[in-house]
Amino acid sequence: MSTHRITGAAMVAGIAGNPVAHSLSPVIHNAWLAAGDIDGAYVPFAPADSAGFEALVAAGRAGLIMGLNVTAPFKEQAFALADTATAAARLTSSANILTFDDGRVSADSSDGVGLMRGLKEQAPDLDVAGRPVVMLGAGGAARAGSGALVEAGAEVRIVNRSPERAQALADDLGPSVRVMAAAEAFDGAALIINALSVSPEIDFALIAPGTVVMDMTYKPLATPFLTAARARGLPTVDGLAMLIGQAAPSFQALFRRPPPPLDLRALLMAHLGETA
Repeated sequence: MSTHRITGAAMVAGIAGNPVAHSLSPVIHNAWLAAGDIDGAYVPFAPADSAGFEALVAAGRAGLIMGLNVTAPFKEQAFALADTATAAARLTSSANILTFDDGRVSADSSDGVGLMRGLKEQAPDLDVAGRPVVMLGAGGAARAGSGALVEAGAEVRIVNRSPERAQALADDLGPSVRVMAAAEAFDGAALIINALSVSPEIDFALIAPGTVVMDMTYKPLATPFLTAARARGLPTVDGLAMLIGQAAPSFQALFRRPPPPLDLRALLMAHLGETA
């Protein structure tokens, strides 16, 4: 039985998104709080719309919560509502972390950090510097991931159903990012990342041997996209690696201390009913 206790002095943080019920972030952060015997709670918030999210941020300004992780569709609004922002958040004009101190709101983005940590863990030999990387999608996570890849020296190729949104992302991130059609984008790519909420239909016969394939989705862990890549003998990186990679910076920001040691991958795979 857990001995975790929450008192009237508890630190409260959470995650805001819609939908949010599927999020593993409460599982991660509450496990850390329990493991460290930290007087705190991490809870989900599902604002109905942008006005609801703004009200939640106002609650943070009023001192009711210490901070928030932010997921779709509120990442860009989170950045816009902040008083100050880190370079990572400014690079992509979006934020997945908001912290509240004395009525002020600070924005940060750990999605890019999570992506790079996930790559380092599961594709340690990959070096993206000076090499093409294909990003499938142009939403908030794609923005943060593309920003981190640009900082790592990659040439990012955006493939997206809406060329206007993809071009807006490319315009924001600079000349290292281009919008391309799928057929030409894959040529010479060192890495292909799916940042879409669904598995794209890709002809993996067009993908060169050795190309690393990553999926930001972690439910299921072996997505159809990754399963097809593995069937072609391609190295893969799963979405759980990225989720775990971004979680520690979030905990540090929200609870003002590093997380205690814990085997998060084993914890989450058990929660998801996955096997190694």
